[in-house]
Amino acid sequence: MLVSVTERTREIGIRLAIGALGREVLLQFLVEAVTLSCLGGLLGILLALALCFGLATLIHVPFNFNLQINLIAFFFSAIVGILFGYAPARRAARLNPIDALRHE
Repeated sequence: MLVSVTERTREIGIRLAIGALGREVLLQFLVEAVTLSCLGGLLGILLALALCFGLATLIHVPFNFNLQINLIAFFFSAIVGILFGYAPARRAARLNPIDALRHE
């Protein structure tokens, strides 16, 4: 997210210059961070399920699916997205529009 904010400094500056509020920029980056981390968590869970199912059939053991553990993993990925997306999002929301537009 830090790289995303840094690369999009001019876009953020334009949004702030035409009247976007800091909280709207903050919300934009938080939603992006949570979406990316939840999507990554979901893909990770699906990949793990597929690999575990394949391995279980290969070695002839029963495959047990525990919904609680998978939900915990999914929510943990969402929390990681919030925690590590907040600081860059706050930095983006506090940018001075003039300095952001000068950024190369």
